[in-house]
Amino acid sequence: MKLIIRVVTALVLTVVLLAGLVLLLPGEKIARLAADQLEAQTGRQLGLGGKVSFTFWPVLGVKADAVTLSNADWAGPEPMLRAERVTIGVAAADLMQGNVRVTEISAILPHLNLATNADGIGNWVFGGGGAAAGGTGTGEGTGQPLRIEAVELTGASLRYAAHGEQPVEMKNVDLSLQWPDPAGTVNAKVTLRPAGEPVEIDAEIGTFAAFLAGEVSSVGATVTAPGGTGRFDGHADINGEASGRLTFGAEDAVRTGAALGAVLPQALAQKAVFGADVTYTADGRLSMRDLALELGKNRLSGAADVEFAKRPRITARLQGGALDFSGVTGAEPPDGRGAAAEGWPGQRIDASVLGLADGTVDLSFDSLDTGSVQLGQSQLNLAVERERAVVKFLPASMFGGEVQGQLVANNRNGLSVGGNLSFTGIRLERALGETAGYRRLNGEALGGVEFLGSGNSVDAIMRSLSGKGWLEAGKGFFTGFDLEQLMRSGGNGGSTVFDQLTASYTVEGGNLRNEDLLVLLKGFRAQGKGRIGLGARDIDYLFTPQLVRAGRDQVLTIPVRIRGRWDNPDIRPDFSQALQPKLDGIEQEAKDRVRQKLSEELDTGITPEQDLNDLLKERIKQEARDQLLKLLGGD
Repeated sequence: MKLIIRVVTALVLTVVLLAGLVLLLPGEKIARLAADQLEAQTGRQLGLGGKVSFTFWPVLGVKADAVTLSNADWAGPEPMLRAERVTIGVAAADLMQGNVRVTEISAILPHLNLATNADGIGNWVFGGGGAAAGGTGTGEGTGQPLRIEAVELTGASLRYAAHGEQPVEMKNVDLSLQWPDPAGTVNAKVTLRPAGEPVEIDAEIGTFAAFLAGEVSSVGATVTAPGGTGRFDGHADINGEASGRLTFGAEDAVRTGAALGAVLPQALAQKAVFGADVTYTADGRLSMRDLALELGKNRLSGAADVEFAKRPRITARLQGGALDFSGVTGAEPPDGRGAAAEGWPGQRIDASVLGLADGTVDLSFDSLDTGSVQLGQSQLNLAVERERAVVKFLPASMFGGEVQGQLVANNRNGLSVGGNLSFTGIRLERALGETAGYRRLNGEALGGVEFLGSGNSVDAIMRSLSGKGWLEAGKGFFTGFDLEQLMRSGGNGGSTVFDQLTASYTVEGGNLRNEDLLVLLKGFRAQGKGRIGLGARDIDYLFTPQLVRAGRDQVLTIPVRIRGRWDNPDIRPDFSQALQPKLDGIEQEAKDRVRQKLSEELDTGITPEQDLNDLLKERIKQEARDQLLKLLGGD
């Protein structure tokens, strides 16, 4: 018992003695010693503009208000760090020997002003009159390497200005850094709030002293955001160069993107998985190999490179299976009925996405559903340059056939779209139905089309279309009218089957005009001409069928007029067009017979140029004069 009492008494006396010695040291002196050591080892000045006091608990050291840490010479006059209050912890054992070794720094409401120069070096890379960070100095108090065992930042704000780029600012950032072994690993925990919700980063950096000195060190980091988690394992240096494996998974990509400050379409509110071997260089180049991406049921693999600049440049080669982006685009196949029949959408098209990045993407897939158009196994090439995008079909399986050529969207001086396409084996009912909602023409066709339109809405573009094209189709049919029935009774309904169809056309002001439609049917030969309103979604077209019977000449011609809106056109025979040629023929035949009869009766020749009415009047006058002379007894 006496031994225990003596031990406890000795411990108490030791603590009292140490406390007394510490309390005898003024806070300003400790603060100044700490500031001198930091300046010698980092080349930065620690400014103390407010009250300085000594603290014993919970940290042995100094508490100072209005603290600043100077910036690198090239980064401007603004301090790299400002803080309302900073607490600097020191090692008690070193303090008893008259040395000050900073072991802990904590700051409340600090503001970090970070930047990089033209060489990509950050202003947080220290080096000064003593040694570079992690090295040793030559002056008094600089024999120890810089070794801050812990850093705590609470409620920090951050301004980051990469050389030549717009600054990025963040607020309400928390940082905790633990570095117990100067030759060992640092554990860091950072909480960011780029869009309000917390995003947490837990990182480990091996051989942190070497990392601060510019050497490559092992790095592992986990990013946890609402709805998703990412992980990086690899190597990095203090200038930002890194290589390793990057993975990411989110149950709700939209929610995770929103927490990171990215606005994504609501259709992406589904599971997303990403993985790639990545390499990032200090000049802003990111390469991704062995890339795998899953979005819902969609899977893509391949490789990609990104060059970060004022406008990023992307180069990628991707392969996919059965892709379904109908929910992402929000597009629906036009059906020509209901509200769609009222006209094309008039909402303004936001084409600003064309200016987000430049690049080239090669994409191949087994199938693709865009919502409005469905593609089979295809190879596409997308190139974007200064807000002008070109999609090349190399080729593409579309509308049951094959399409080659390119589509262009240009937003440099207002939005315009155009294309130059050739196609073989396409199904007309699919092509016209999926693009224009017109499904009355069925058959397999080949042809070509060139077009150009401009405007800030689908309606404006369709009303401005210009271009030309041609079309050839084998066996097929029209729905909505039966040509034979029309020629017999003038009724609508049914369908008309044809053996061949050919046509060429021009487009101007949103109106397609055709003058040479030729349709061969069983027992019929039909020609056509007229206007199809691509912008107004209407039609005014005249079919001229000719009924032909074996061994006989043409026996009947009854043109068919199609007029009205696409969704419900009026289709009926045009008897005025049918009868006019025959009436003209009958009238001419009657005139010829009258002329022949008059020639015989009058015993004089009558030329076709002579008017029969004038001739008869003249003859009647002559007969009346002759009879009057006889009555008066003349010759």
